[in-house]
Amino acid sequence: MRAVVVLFDSLNRRFLPPYGADWVHAPNFARLARRTVRFDNCYAGSMPCMPARRELHTARPNFMHRSWGPLEPFDDSVPEMLSGAGVYTHLVTDHPHYWEDGGATYHNRFDTYEFFRGQEGDAWKGHVADPAVPDSSRRVRHGLWRQDLVNRQYLQDEADHPQTRTVDAGLEFMATNREADSWMVQIECFDPHEPYFSHREYRRHYPSLDASGSQDNDWPDYKRVDEPPEAVERTRDEYAALLSMCDASLGRILDRFDDEGLWEDTLLMVCTDHGFLLGEHGWWGKNAQPWYDETIHTPLFLWDPVSGRSDESRDQLVQTIDLGPTLLDLFGVAPTERMQGRSVLPVIRTAAAGHDTALFGSFGGHVNVTDGRYVYMRAASGPDNAPLHEHTLMPTHMNSRFTPDELEGAELVPPFRFTRGVPLLRVRGTAFSDASSFGTVLFDLESDPEQEHPVLDDDLELRMIGLLLDAMRANEAPLSQYARLGLPETGAADHAHLLARTQHDRYLAALEPLPMADEFPTDRAGVRTAIAELLALPETRAVLVDAVGPVVERLATQTGSSTLLDLAPFTPALAATRLRAIDAQLAAAVLPATEEPTPESTETAGAGHR
Repeated sequence: MRAVVVLFDSLNRRFLPPYGADWVHAPNFARLARRTVRFDNCYAGSMPCMPARRELHTARPNFMHRSWGPLEPFDDSVPEMLSGAGVYTHLVTDHPHYWEDGGATYHNRFDTYEFFRGQEGDAWKGHVADPAVPDSSRRVRHGLWRQDLVNRQYLQDEADHPQTRTVDAGLEFMATNREADSWMVQIECFDPHEPYFSHREYRRHYPSLDASGSQDNDWPDYKRVDEPPEAVERTRDEYAALLSMCDASLGRILDRFDDEGLWEDTLLMVCTDHGFLLGEHGWWGKNAQPWYDETIHTPLFLWDPVSGRSDESRDQLVQTIDLGPTLLDLFGVAPTERMQGRSVLPVIRTAAAGHDTALFGSFGGHVNVTDGRYVYMRAASGPDNAPLHEHTLMPTHMNSRFTPDELEGAELVPPFRFTRGVPLLRVRGTAFSDASSFGTVLFDLESDPEQEHPVLDDDLELRMIGLLLDAMRANEAPLSQYARLGLPETGAADHAHLLARTQHDRYLAALEPLPMADEFPTDRAGVRTAIAELLALPETRAVLVDAVGPVVERLATQTGSSTLLDLAPFTPALAATRLRAIDAQLAAAVLPATEEPTPESTETAGAGHR
């Protein structure tokens, strides 16, 4: 028996023809659906990229305990377990996060691996001089963006594209080992993750990409949508064009299965880590907003050569944590007692049941549960999103080590059952997302598949809280998570634990369109005043720190924002109502620069002026 796992990054199921996207040119995904079983109720779990890959190895959620980070010393690893059982494992990938600090222990679990450079801001080609800067709609022009401009100079031909080279390598492994048995190859493509860098052959299917004089729209910022409709359409088409390129790569793999009769004895799994928001819900990207259906409800296709089932679908609830155990099951390797996922092969072969619930989320964000119909997104009970702790023995972030300041208060705490008797460092954590600004929300996917109408039903929320508590306890969630979410560590929840109704206004405010710039004057301190100027005065600095937090200066630098109004699209903390309130507070904090002080105004200006 052999297995081929094709893993795409950021594959939005709603852009795939087998899931209803008839406008996207992806004939090979349609061809794939005819040869496999399509899963209609598959959910991701720990978000985003590397936490999802940790689930692929460990078959258990990790976002309650840890942010983005490497495999831990106590973690199970499916590829390593397969290798130990005599199954040869090989990884081919252009996913740059594997060679960063936060991903450095994953690829070494395979017997062999090949990397292909140049995706996103991969620190690949070294140019001291800055590259030519195109006319681009992107506002966050950080080092990754600059490096990508450098890398693209070496990727002019499709044959040089990292995606092409990755699939080439996967096909080479399959050809080299055609006569061998007991192997698994993971062909892992970073695409269609942003930036959406594709070639003419795929762009020609989308008319907006032929528009002359248009800005580059191939790398959306993670923020609210404030672009004109034609720019939104163009970005969605850029994504679709790259997806069409992924489709062509998939077609090459399907051709190999056809040409060499691999359908007889080789499993094929095509999956993703998560999706991506492309203007839905008024947002681009992921992480900043809740994990809506477009980002967390994922495509999954599986060919099982034992059952031979094809051109069928399954609606059982399955998750990313099930993919590793499926491979173990194929090769007759028992899962460990620490794994919470289970093989989906019985779902295909005997219509076995799936999960009753699926737990998903990102570290410090909403903690979510679904039963396949209802989705409950639980935010922190308080505005400080605390307490929040990392539990790790591998203190690295995505592309950096934990700083001495972060580790200064680290404590060695007792083990969880899944850490195999190993104690852990507990370190104060910070969240990338801002769940508090959105609040707790509940959706009914049966009546509201677009998640546009939150449900306010206390009894239903209480039932979903019960499902959430069951999932958290099964995962051994740290006690700090119960405190952060305002949930009981033991026992049942009651009506005192309900939040959806009390935080409903928060959710509505987060979705309200931002006000136009001309609503705010420029002749006084306000949201159109330069952030640097506001930080220079103690009175207005206090208002900024209270509104956005002490990271306001860093956020402004990262996003290239000169004013709070510029910064507002990037953070849900600056919703329309909040912006107006902050503007009034800034105006009250100091006198307008053009106004001569009077005894009365001096009195009202406050002690900061005296």
